[in-house]
Amino acid sequence: MKTLADRRIPQALLPPPRRPAFSILHAAGFSGSEEEIIQTAWKESPGLVSACYSASPMWTANAATVTPSIDSEDNRTHFTPANLVSMFHRSIEPPATANLLRTIFADPRFFHHHPPLPGGEAFSDEGAANHTRFYSKNDQPGIHLFVYGFDPFEIEPLTRYPARQSREACRAIPRLHQIPAKKCVFARQSRKAINAGVFHNDVASVGNRNLFLYHEKTFENPETAIAELKTKFAAECNGELLAVSVPDSRISLEEAVATYLFNSQLLSLPDGGMLLLAPEECRNSEAVTSLIQEWIDDAGNPISEVEYIDVRESMQNGGGPACLRLRVPLRKQEIESLHGRILLTSDLTSDLENWIRKHYRETLSPSDLADPSLVEENRRAIDELEKILELKIEPA
Repeated sequence: MKTLADRRIPQALLPPPRRPAFSILHAAGFSGSEEEIIQTAWKESPGLVSACYSASPMWTANAATVTPSIDSEDNRTHFTPANLVSMFHRSIEPPATANLLRTIFADPRFFHHHPPLPGGEAFSDEGAANHTRFYSKNDQPGIHLFVYGFDPFEIEPLTRYPARQSREACRAIPRLHQIPAKKCVFARQSRKAINAGVFHNDVASVGNRNLFLYHEKTFENPETAIAELKTKFAAECNGELLAVSVPDSRISLEEAVATYLFNSQLLSLPDGGMLLLAPEECRNSEAVTSLIQEWIDDAGNPISEVEYIDVRESMQNGGGPACLRLRVPLRKQEIESLHGRILLTSDLTSDLENWIRKHYRETLSPSDLADPSLVEENRRAIDELEKILELKIEPA
C-alpha cells in the first residue's frame, strides 16, 4: 500500500476484525469466561479455535462487491459483503466486514449497503475476485463483468477443485446494485481453469479501465464473452476495449497459477499509462517476464511499466497482489464523507508501523492459540488501532 501511495495512487485501509470470534464459539455451545472458553474449545476442537482466529480478511478482494454511484440507477455506491460460504473459516467474516463497511461508508446520501446474499451453495459469493469493471474515463459510467464457476440448479460435472462463485450470486448482485442489464456481462469459468487451481477468476484474468488481460482458457466460451464485452463497452463507454488473450502455448494455466501473473494489480498511473504490480514469483519465470516486457514495448498496450513486489506470505496461502485490494471508485464528495482515518498518508503509515512493532509477536505457532493471554494481546492491539484510525471496530 505504501509503495502505491508513494506513487500517488490513493490507498485506504480496511482494518482487521476482532479475533478470536467468540460469537462462533458461543454458538457452538462453549460457555464461561473467555479463558475457560478458549481452554475448553482447544481441548475439544482445536480446528474450530484456529478458524475463529482466522486472518483471512487480509484478502480484501473477497470482502465485497462494489458498484460505484456513477453506474447505479439511484446514483449511490452499493456494497454487498461476500458471504464466503464455500469455506467455514471465511464464512465467519461477513458480519464483521459488513459492520466495517457501514461504519466507514456511513452517509446514506452516498452509500447503499446490502446484507450478504443468502447462505448455502446456491448463492455462494466470493466478492470482487470474480468481478471486473471497465470504463473509459473516471467521470463516465462503465460496464461490469461477472464470472461464475457453476450453476447451482443444474447437474454439474465434478472438478478437481470446487467452483466457488455461483451463477445466481452473479445475477443477484447487479439486481441489488441497480446496474442496468445493458452494462452487465456474465461469463462462465472454464472447468480446465478450475481444475488447474483458478478458484477465483482473478487468478486467470485482470482488467483495468479499457484493458483486459486473460488466459485463453479462462472462460468456457471465450469468443462469446469477449465479443459481448467489446460490444457493450463500445456502446456504453464510447471507446474500444483492448482484450489481450494469452495463449496456453505461451503461458500454461499451471504457470499462470504458479506465478499468479493475472493476480497482479493493474493500475492507472496519475501521469498516464498503467502499472502492472506483479508478485515476485513472476520475475522468477523467464516466460512470464518476457511476456510482460512485450506488453510494455507494445505501443498499443497501455501498460508502461512493471514493478515486482514480495508478498510471499500471502502467495503461500493463495493470494497475490490483486487479492490484497478491493477497488472502491469514489467521487470527491463521497471521499470527503468517509469516516475514520483510513486514507493512507506517510504519518498514518508511520503510526501503523509502530503499532505493528509494538503488538505483533515475532513468532506464532498453533499451540499459542490455546493461550488465553493471546486474547488479551489482540484486544489491546485492536483497542489501540481504533484510536489510531479514529474508527470503531465492532466484534462480529
